[in-house]
Amino acid sequence: MTTLLEARRLVGGYGKIVAVREIDLDLQAGEVTAVLGPNGAGKTTLMMTLAGLLPRISGDVLLDGQPLPSGKPNVANLAGVVLVPDNRALFTTLTVRENIEIARLTGQEHRVDEVIDLFPRLHDRLNLKAGALSGGEQQMLAMARGIVQNPKVFLIDEMSMGLAPIIVERLLPVVRHIADSGAAVVLVEQHISLALEVADQAVVLVHGDVALRGSAAELRTDPSRLERAYLGEGATTHA
Repeated sequence: MTTLLEARRLVGGYGKIVAVREIDLDLQAGEVTAVLGPNGAGKTTLMMTLAGLLPRISGDVLLDGQPLPSGKPNVANLAGVVLVPDNRALFTTLTVRENIEIARLTGQEHRVDEVIDLFPRLHDRLNLKAGALSGGEQQMLAMARGIVQNPKVFLIDEMSMGLAPIIVERLLPVVRHIADSGAAVVLVEQHISLALEVADQAVVLVHGDVALRGSAAELRTDPSRLERAYLGEGATTHA
């Protein structure tokens, strides 16, 4: 299995406020890693730091074995690290197709229609402005705009925010498809059962520290370990 992205002793935060402490990650091609944890655990900070939107306080991030510079989102993005942020960051006055077109790589015109095919609900809305879409449709568009960039590492922050679980369930096969296409996917998610349904590995953050890590299959069969990790009751960390 190929390691695409590595984080080594990663510390992240906002100025002097530390929100992520000494995190080690190995993200594998073809795998989905679920990042779980209570509100304020540091999940979004971790994603923004990996994507270069927040400068690292310390530690290293490597893509394909090569170090990524701290706080350089354009460099990380061009190298293949793509973030779908929790606010979706759509161009609300542009149409669905224009939002996807603006993100595609040069010479990859064919990718636009390929990506749209992953989200049949967007077919009839291609000429509609993004601001007029429902919450679920906006999330589909945000993901489509990320996928069209052919990510090596695809970071999806709070995919289910504001969405009904049934909409999230429709998006999970797309998450799996991205990983099966060879990318490493990181999914920050509050719906624990849905996240573990699609994930291969899971990491639980509590107060910026890794409280638990393990295979998603193991954690599905032993939810008590998750409960202890969330409550900080002596959960053990497994490599």
